[in-house]
Amino acid sequence: MKFKDVVEDIKTLRIQGAEGVAREGIRSLLLVLQESHAVTREAVIAELYYARDQLITVRPTEPCLRNALLYVFENIYSYPDDHNFYKGLTQRIQEVILFFDNTKKKIAMLGAAKIRHGSIVYTHCHSSTVVAILVAAKKLGKKFTVHNTETRPLFQGRKTATELAAAGIPVVHYVDSAALLAMKDVHLCLLGSDAITYDAVYNKVGSGMFAELLHSRKIPLYVCSNSWKFDPHVTKRHKEVVEKRASSEIWKGAPHGVCIEDSAFEPIILPHVKAIISELGVLTPLTFLKTVKKKYNWMGKA
Repeated sequence: MKFKDVVEDIKTLRIQGAEGVAREGIRSLLLVLQESHAVTREAVIAELYYARDQLITVRPTEPCLRNALLYVFENIYSYPDDHNFYKGLTQRIQEVILFFDNTKKKIAMLGAAKIRHGSIVYTHCHSSTVVAILVAAKKLGKKFTVHNTETRPLFQGRKTATELAAAGIPVVHYVDSAALLAMKDVHLCLLGSDAITYDAVYNKVGSGMFAELLHSRKIPLYVCSNSWKFDPHVTKRHKEVVEKRASSEIWKGAPHGVCIEDSAFEPIILPHVKAIISELGVLTPLTFLKTVKKKYNWMGKA
């Protein structure tokens, strides 16, 4: 595979999920090094920055990828020689992958502790982190059922249902418009995230609406996410950029005069979130934001 293939796979959603995009995006930098014909370190760095910019622009709502890239590029000019440059850069890439591996394991155990025998868990779309939590709870011997919604227009909810069924977890699959039925007798909700800001969590479209329903029914909503999905650059004046997708995803050949809105994500306001389950612990949104800023102060760099 070549670097351009990874970019295309991310663009066309063959690689999807915030963490999946970040993982493969970071790994693709190794492909840039392998494919490079540059004769100077400065030229290699220029190629890496060009690759970084391509990755950043291909999917707008991906702070996890941007933070991972920021970590890798942070000290790119500080290496004393070419040997240490290649060694150091490779090590930073490996550290990012290890971070994702370790945090997912920790989040899985923290999240599994929230599931009790006989629980009914609701989820929407597909989150590898949420699936990891549910599988971890199953391995602990807990018996529970999952209700999930299909997630139109690309039906990522089917991926969730397929993976849970393969793990031996009972799952009941609903169309999106039956979400109210899916929440009947539910004890808690687990959702992933694509971005976390100072006032909201952004997840697959539908999540904000479902969060309102959960809140009105006093069903606790837990957002399951590593902390690198935090976007420190979003403020009241600079909103999170929400990815818009092709109208053909929803309706190919729609009649003239029909305008189709296909936003990939929507915000869940923080008052509707019981806690964020991350590698930092099970924290209220406010405590999570304070802890992320303190632990990862490099995220605020441009």
